[in-house]
Amino acid sequence: MLLAIDIGNTNIVLGVFSGKRLARSWRLATSRDRTADELGLMVADLLDRARIKPARIDGVVLASVVPQLTGPMIDMCRRYLGAEPLNLEPGVTTGMTILYDNPAEVGADRIVNGIAAFEKYGRSRDEPLIVVDFGTATTFDAITAKGEYLGGVICPGIGISADALFQRAARLPRIDVRKPPNVIGRTTETSMQSGLFFGYVGMVEGLVHRLRAELGGHAYCVATGGLADVIAPETHVVDAVDRDLTLDGLRLLWERNRTPRARRRRT
Repeated sequence: MLLAIDIGNTNIVLGVFSGKRLARSWRLATSRDRTADELGLMVADLLDRARIKPARIDGVVLASVVPQLTGPMIDMCRRYLGAEPLNLEPGVTTGMTILYDNPAEVGADRIVNGIAAFEKYGRSRDEPLIVVDFGTATTFDAITAKGEYLGGVICPGIGISADALFQRAARLPRIDVRKPPNVIGRTTETSMQSGLFFGYVGMVEGLVHRLRAELGGHAYCVATGGLADVIAPETHVVDAVDRDLTLDGLRLLWERNRTPRARRRRT
């Protein structure tokens, strides 16, 4: 079994694969102060509740955009799972050509999303792809029809926008981001919800249209991330929603680097 770990700014997403099948997955709040022992106890409890013995975990692969947690997570894997994790960092084989001016600047999550999107949706279509990830930041990644990472767009996430509105406007309340009953708000709260929600939908539509134009007029659009299920039904530009895209990309990354790797057994 393979444990895949995606360390994001808002959430840590973990998934256990049995072969190519995602057997279990969990989404936890990111806390930058967690130690290796805290992470170990957390993972041990999740595995125990899923009735998965730690000894059954044959490998671990991880991608992190939170440097403060990368080291403790690697230490946790060694000490609690007896496994040397594959960490997506320079030198790791991705199987994807990165056309960014400086490939090292591309976030690990964006790379694994691109890997999974091309394998699951792009290879059989012979057309470019756009991957929209609704995370702390909302990212738009363009993948060529050949499976090359071309580049993309980075925008503030809808949660960041809501927090900024509350913090910078003294008379506006903090609100939950949700779809309001109408575009025209009749209260301050529904007016803010309309601006955030429908404004965000409009941003997604506008950027996807512009990206498609630069990619030759058409591209298959895949959405992932925590708010994908909420935003995608409100627009016609998203062709597929795949909440497990990042975990699938980590599994593919593991497979592409799977030479006989040493596994440290606990004694």
